[in-house]
Amino acid sequence: MGEPRHSSADRTLESLGLAVAPREEPLVYPGAWPTESGLLDGDRLLPLTGRTFPGRVPVLAIGSNASPAQLRHKLRQYELSSPIPLVKARVTGLEIGVSAHVSALGYVSASPFRAPGHIRELFLTWLDPAQLAVIDASEGVTRPSGAYARVLLPSAGFRVEQEPEPDDPGGPGDPLDGVHLYVNRHGVLHDGTGTPREHPGERQLLTELLAGSTELRKLFGSTPEEFCSRARGDLRLCAEGTRLFAREGRTTASGLEKYVRGQQTGSPGTGASLSPPWT
Repeated sequence: MGEPRHSSADRTLESLGLAVAPREEPLVYPGAWPTESGLLDGDRLLPLTGRTFPGRVPVLAIGSNASPAQLRHKLRQYELSSPIPLVKARVTGLEIGVSAHVSALGYVSASPFRAPGHIRELFLTWLDPAQLAVIDASEGVTRPSGAYARVLLPSAGFRVEQEPEPDDPGGPGDPLDGVHLYVNRHGVLHDGTGTPREHPGERQLLTELLAGSTELRKLFGSTPEEFCSRARGDLRLCAEGTRLFAREGRTTASGLEKYVRGQQTGSPGTGASLSPPWT
């Protein structure tokens, strides 16, 4: 997975400005993303010299799973310390929307929606079987009531071109097959016209959502800080907030529902299953 070209000291998440996890500070959601591909190795993000990872599954990071601090937090919850490659990719056909549910971690998270022809840069996380089981559990894939399902992205209508090898002078390579992503089972929030809204960052999002709903303010308060404080750890309140999104007609389909073929857990063909305390 490549050897570091810099000292460990200048590659720490702290020195790179990547150390704060949304699970610890909800208003920073989705967390800071790296500026380049790298290998998350404990408290460090090291350079990558390769782009092939046998035995690992490529999963597109739509929200906080592109935050090294968030990934580190999730892995440490299950005492995993193995490195994770994060590789930049050019993705066609997807955009980052707003999940139509309130997370008990204290924020309203991101979820993809279908956006034909749209091109944007995202990160691929290459996960080994144990890591995939942990991330699946953190997204609620392993529970019928969980917020997300993991789907296999079809090649028709979507294209994922991974960043080339560092010594390759050309552009993105051939489309990558076998890419997975997490899709919210509740759908996504729309912008008032029925079109899925993009996730602008947590503070702006919560400000806009609270301003637009008296009932939401009754449940969660009038400021983003109050929202996060009340939501965090309160499963009943978060479930009521999720139902309120639907009752007020704020939700719409992501366009990705048809790719959910049933629950997937662990590595494809295996079956590790974990259960975290919150979705």
